[in-house]
Order: sequence, then C-alpha cells, then structure tokens
Amino acid sequence: MLRRNRGLLVAALLTCLAGQAAIADPDGKLTIGDNAPMLNVKEFVKGAPVTGFEKGKLYVVEFWATWCGPCKTSIPHLTEMQKKNPQVKFIGVSVWEQNQTAVKPFVKEMGDKMAYCVAMDNVPPGKTGNDGVMAKTWMQAAGQNGIPAAFIVNKESRIAWIGHPMQMEEPLGKVVAGTWDINSARSDIEKQQAQAHKMMALSQKLQKASGDPKQIIAIIDQAIADDPSLEAQLGIPKFNMLAKDPEQATAYGNHLVEKTYKDDPMALNQISWTIVDPARPAKADTKLIAVALKAAKRADVLSKGKDPAIADTLGCAYFASGDVANALEAQERAVKYAKGTQFEKDPDIAKRLEEYRKAAGK
Repeated sequence: MLRRNRGLLVAALLTCLAGQAAIADPDGKLTIGDNAPMLNVKEFVKGAPVTGFEKGKLYVVEFWATWCGPCKTSIPHLTEMQKKNPQVKFIGVSVWEQNQTAVKPFVKEMGDKMAYCVAMDNVPPGKTGNDGVMAKTWMQAAGQNGIPAAFIVNKESRIAWIGHPMQMEEPLGKVVAGTWDINSARSDIEKQQAQAHKMMALSQKLQKASGDPKQIIAIIDQAIADDPSLEAQLGIPKFNMLAKDPEQATAYGNHLVEKTYKDDPMALNQISWTIVDPARPAKADTKLIAVALKAAKRADVLSKGKDPAIADTLGCAYFASGDVANALEAQERAVKYAKGTQFEKDPDIAKRLEEYRKAAGK
C-alpha cells in the first residue's frame, strides 16, 4: 500500500468509507423488529413455494444474484446452515438480475450445493432487475446496498436480524434457541446507521480536500476526536498517509498496535504487511520495522499461530528485522497452514520459505 501515490491513497480511503456506509444505509426505513414484508416473487425455481410467513415458524430470506461472486461463495454455507437447522425455512431470492433467464440454469448447475428453496424476484414487465418487488420492499427498504444479504424472520413474523449470510450462524442459533435479543439487535443497527451518516459526511469533506495530505490528516484527526470509535475505520488510512514521515508513522503505528487494534488480528496484519511487504521499492525505516514485528507477533498470538497469511507476514517482519531463525519458523507454519486454503497455491509463500532456508544455511 505504501507504493500508492497520495491520490490513490485518498481514493482508497473514500472507497473504505463508502464500504462502511453501505453496511446500513442511514435512510433505510425497514429495520430489525419490523414486520417482515410480503413474499412477492415471480416463481420458485427450487423447492416447494412459500406464499407467506406462518406464525410459530422461522425463516431466512437471502438475496443473491447469478453474477455475484461473493454470493456463489456463500451458497454452500447457506446449504450447510439449512441442514443444521431443518426447522428453519431458507429462501434464496435472486434480485438485481438483468437477465432472469440465467437463474434456472444457474440453480440447476449448483445442484446439491444449493439445497434450499430458491425464487426469482417479481420484476414488472418492461422494468429492470433493480425494479423488482422484493428488491424494493426488502433490500431498498432496509438500506441494503450489496449482496449477498440475509434477513432472519422470527416466529412472530418480525425481522430479527439483517446482515451478511456468512455472519449469520451465531444470530440464527440464538433465534432458534429463543435467546436472541431483538431490541438489542435493533439498537445495534441504529448505531450503525448513525455511524453511516458520519461516514458519508466525512467522505464529502475528504473529497473537498483535493488530496492535500495535511488537510486530510486534520480532517481524520477531527473526526476521531469527535467520535473515538471511528479510529477503528480511519486508523490504517491515517497511518498510510503518514508513511513518508517515519517518526510520525512510528508513533502512530505503535498507538494503533497497542491500543486501537490490539485485539484485531486482521488490522494488525494489515499494518505489518504495509511496512514489510517484499514488493516495497525500498526497505522501511528500522523503527517502522519494529512496529511491523510487534503488530505481526500480536496478530499471530491472537490467531493461535494457525493463520497462514499472518504467519507469512510475521516471517517477513522477522526477516526484515534480521532474525532469520524466527522468520524460517514462521514461514514453515505459513506453508503448513496454507494447505487446503486459498493460500496453498500462492507461489510467494513457498518462495519466501526457500529464501529463508538459504539465508539460514539449510
């Protein structure tokens, strides 16, 4: 990330803020605790048709599309959850399709990987997929700007939870067990919406800053001063903006590692990798490398030493600091735990292992 110029860093920051705001559109009217809207679909292409929500029964309504990569990733997970929760009726509704004729072949090809009810949105004649009834009464009404998105409907036919299906297992388990606090969940999403308002306002200020690093940092600092919780989203972008000043970057980096992200392994890993990425055009300042090593060590502890990406970063941090023996140990773990994951075929992880072995004389 340090190889990006200032303009690209600003663009990345604005993209980050937009992503945070998309969690819950502040103008969404449908929320947790409300009565679930009607099921108004064109047709069911798999499973028995569901015409409405029966009192005393639980449902999951999940929105997806044939063109959506993350949706394809979440489909097997939904199937697994349906198997684990046979008392819950899962309904996958295809939305925002510009070509609904692609839905049936897609579902047929998925076969047993998509083992739950599937329906197509009811798109009025002459309209586009964005105008579907379900897209408007569920997704748009709830301020959900991205898919996949899931809604849990409880036994009173009220919306109990809204979010990404990959994060649904815990809340669904509590809804099934009858221990889910719907009022607390509503309060949480209202807080997200309030934060989305702040993020949108901050994004507008940053756009007006015209890429001026000092002005951007000042805007970020003021936002964090007004609401300290925002540092979780703004800390890394600010750290990157300080990259050309090793002293300031080191001081702020230590603050992030020791306080803001001390229990966030992914954020710690990102900070460390920013500093020790082998693709950097020049080696980082030694003080920054110390920050990277501290961050990677903490991330490795939090992940119990079993995350291949974090172990890989830790190996790079040790190697950059001159500790070849520990770099080799971390990299061996990275290769070990990469098996069976998306990192198994990453040539750079294996390449670094060989590099560290040679440096260690093995």
